[in-house]
Amino acid sequence: MTEDTGIRTTALTRRQIAPNPGPMTLEGTNSWLIGAPGQEDVVVVDPGPADRGHLAVLAAAGRTVLTLVTHRHADHTEGVADFHALTGAPVRAFRPEFCRDAPPLADHETIEAAGCRIRVLHTPGHTSDSVSFHLPDDVPAGSPGPALSAGPAAGPGSVLTGDTILGRGTTMLDHPDGSLGDYLRSLQRLAVLGAALVLPAHGDVREDVEAVCEELLEHRMERLAEVREALRDLGRGASLEAITERIYADVPAHVLPAARSSVGAQLAYLGF
Repeated sequence: MTEDTGIRTTALTRRQIAPNPGPMTLEGTNSWLIGAPGQEDVVVVDPGPADRGHLAVLAAAGRTVLTLVTHRHADHTEGVADFHALTGAPVRAFRPEFCRDAPPLADHETIEAAGCRIRVLHTPGHTSDSVSFHLPDDVPAGSPGPALSAGPAAGPGSVLTGDTILGRGTTMLDHPDGSLGDYLRSLQRLAVLGAALVLPAHGDVREDVEAVCEELLEHRMERLAEVREALRDLGRGASLEAITERIYADVPAHVLPAARSSVGAQLAYLGF
C-alpha cells in the first residue's frame, strides 16, 4: 500500500480530496481508500469527478480490487467509467447503471475485501439510492491496529456516510427523489452504531455518529417547526419560493436551490 497517498483518517481508511471545491461540495468530494495495514489491495469509495489527475492518484494508492459508490450525484460518480477503465476493478452501487462487472449493492450485505469487513447500509433520504458503509473493526488513526478477528467490539468502528451526514452543515434532500421521512429513518438507523467515527463525503471526520445523528434529528425537527410557522403566517397556499425565502432569509443566493429542494421535502412530509 502506498502510504503517502491520501490523508490517513483511521486505521483502515485514507481520504483523497477531489479538486472540485464549491458551495455544495465544501473543500471537494472525499474519495475514500479502504484497506487493512500492510495490504496492497484497496477498496475505493466514490471516485469523484472525471479529473484525470485525481483518478490517477487513486489508482496509484494500491491495487484497487473494488470500487463502491455512495449515491448517484455526479460529484461522486462522474469518474466511475474512467476509473473502471484505469483499474479494471468492478464497480458496485445501489443503482445498477453505475455498476461495472458486478451486481448492485444490497442492504445488510457484508463485503470482505482488502483485508476489511464492509457492511452495506441503505440510508436513503438525501437521494433514494444513498448507502453508507460501516467498518465495524476500524479504530481511530494512531490507535493499536484493528483486531479483525475480534469482531465489531474491537473498536468503535467507522461509517462512510456519503452525503447522508456531512463533515459540517446539513444535508440537502434532493426532493422528490430524496425524502424527509427516509432521511429521518436513516439517521435513526445510523445512530445505532453508537460511537463510530463519521467519514463523510464532504468535510472532515466527525466523532460519535450517535451524537451527530441526535443533533441532526433535532435540527430537522426545528426546521419542520419553522415550516409550520411559515404556513400559518403566509397561508397554506404559500409558494415553495416564499416559504424558502422566509426560512432561509440569510443564506447566499447560490444555496437557495438546495434550500428549496429541502423545503419541498419538508412540505411533502407534512402532507402539502
